[in-house]
Amino acid sequence: MLLYVALYAAFGVASPFWPKFFETKGLAPQQIGMLLAAAMLMRLASGPSVAFLADLIGALRLLLAGCAALAAAAAAALISADTFLLLLLIALAQAAALAPTTSIADALSVNVAKPRIAGRRFEYGWIRGSASAAFILGTLGVGQFISPADFSAVIWLNAGLLIAAAGATALLPGVPSRAVRQRAPWSSVPEVGSLLAIPSFRTVILVSALVYGSHAMHDAFAVIRWTDAGISPAAISFLWSEAVIAEVFVFLLIGPAFLDRWGPRGAAVLAAGAGIVRWCVAGLTTSALALALIQPLHGLTFALLHLACMRIMGNLIPRSAAATAQAFYAFGSGLVTVALTFLSGILYASHPGAAFFPMAALCAVALPLAWAGLANTRDHTIPAT
Repeated sequence: MLLYVALYAAFGVASPFWPKFFETKGLAPQQIGMLLAAAMLMRLASGPSVAFLADLIGALRLLLAGCAALAAAAAAALISADTFLLLLLIALAQAAALAPTTSIADALSVNVAKPRIAGRRFEYGWIRGSASAAFILGTLGVGQFISPADFSAVIWLNAGLLIAAAGATALLPGVPSRAVRQRAPWSSVPEVGSLLAIPSFRTVILVSALVYGSHAMHDAFAVIRWTDAGISPAAISFLWSEAVIAEVFVFLLIGPAFLDRWGPRGAAVLAAGAGIVRWCVAGLTTSALALALIQPLHGLTFALLHLACMRIMGNLIPRSAAATAQAFYAFGSGLVTVALTFLSGILYASHPGAAFFPMAALCAVALPLAWAGLANTRDHTIPAT
């Protein structure tokens, strides 16, 4: 929990403010867009590569600490950078270092570290819920230290929290020695193919990519649509916060109990169904009341589905491939989100309201896939190798 709080608080103090920070560095909007898009593509490339290396050498803690420390150093370097090229190179370096951190952390907490308290498993949802809460507190806290002309506090808090996350890895359990096989590096390539050959794992990647990707229109254009409809900034802030609070609530309380009762398949089906409702309503109306009623569905469309995927992967994936599996999971949804974010701009320009309906259609496709493809995942376990 210390690791996740430090890591996600670091994301919270920086992620919402990177565009404004780069603007204070004199970058034009086109340059900011190019930089952010390049960083997103770098994360897609770096995440699976570093995670595969972590599994290969059995050094998840070491690489997680190294990536967090490198990301902190890159953040600090942004302070003195004053040209677009230099800012771009440093931002790419930080993106490459940050990309594997969440995948490796999830691999450790889901597949390797399985503590028990009073005979009961310590739920991943409690850990991830604390991370979401830390993200909110980080975003709120950094706002007290920045001004329109000075965003240096974003850099220093981000770097400091990443260093704290690197230090927290020393408290984590390592990969058991029996899970680290002595083999030539090239012998792991077939193992990756075997991982992707697991039908339920492929379904997890596909369903999560469709449902998570369906958030692209909301994340990119919801605030613009609400503002154009006359909703006040204070109300928009409430609507956005409402979704994150629901996410924390599901992670900490509802989600683990729902999974115990209905299993991962039931959770995935409910998440996809909630996505259909959420995006249909978002496309039909900009009523603040209606939006306030559907925003808590984010707790289902993201948090509950994520818990279901983690539960499946915790039971399905051997420890020796845990980080690689987590990276593939993140890569699938990341790639689809990038494509849909680009497509969202085209759709929204033509039909602002109706542009949300294709997002609902993605969830409608995901629902039967989850029902059919995750039928045998409730108690199925593949022993660690």
